[in-house]
Amino acid sequence: VLCNTAPDVMELPPRPTVFDFHGIPMIKMFTDNWDNVQDFKARPDDILIVTYPKAGTTWTSYILDLLYFGHMDSDRQTSIPINRRVPFLEMAKASLPTVLKAHIPAHLIVILFLKQCIYSFIVLIATKQLRIITQLMIGSWFDHVTNWWEKKQTYSNIHYMFYEDLSQDLGREVDQLCSFLGLSPSAEDKEKLRTSVTFDSMKQNKMTNYSTVPTMNQKVSPFMRKGKVGDWKNHFTVSQNEKFDEVYKQKMKNSILKFHTEC
Repeated sequence: VLCNTAPDVMELPPRPTVFDFHGIPMIKMFTDNWDNVQDFKARPDDILIVTYPKAGTTWTSYILDLLYFGHMDSDRQTSIPINRRVPFLEMAKASLPTVLKAHIPAHLIVILFLKQCIYSFIVLIATKQLRIITQLMIGSWFDHVTNWWEKKQTYSNIHYMFYEDLSQDLGREVDQLCSFLGLSPSAEDKEKLRTSVTFDSMKQNKMTNYSTVPTMNQKVSPFMRKGKVGDWKNHFTVSQNEKFDEVYKQKMKNSILKFHTEC
């Protein structure tokens, strides 16, 4: 695939092959390290951010990194990219930090994480997106978010968050997150966090915008696009929105999980 960029023409790497892995579509980048994932030993203070792709993973990672380390390690914030500070569980090799992230569906995490160490925290964030095609990597968005919501009803160490709620009232959501994690940041630290995690600030920050990742061609598609709730209105036609609503109603009919698509 060739992408024309002025003044150069850049060849993009081929799309990774999607294949069935324990009943879900996956790619080798997330499965080649599975032996290490299976051997992962959760600690009581570990935090795992679990999201469907493009649902606020980096935003939540940065919030948690600032809450835990922002007040004590300024070099960390200016020299280590967020993807290294909060690595994927699926790709981590060793020396795992306190905060990790994953896209792993609920049934695999239950086996690997929840039953192993019941006091470890899991932070969920979800957002309603156009995920009608079911054979995306990680599988169906509907299955991912509803299965995790069901696990929340069983496990008290799951805190479920919504992208739309973070956009609407960041301070309230951070306070609830801190309450869940037993954190008491100062007013100064919370204000620093608030200004640091705005979309515009993160998009300009090389440590959070993934511009340091050589495999991501930001000219083709910026990793951080708009961050707007309700931007679907600028892309959906009336008929597309009606089709989405029809599929959404059918897929979510047995779940009490509710989303709002505007702030």
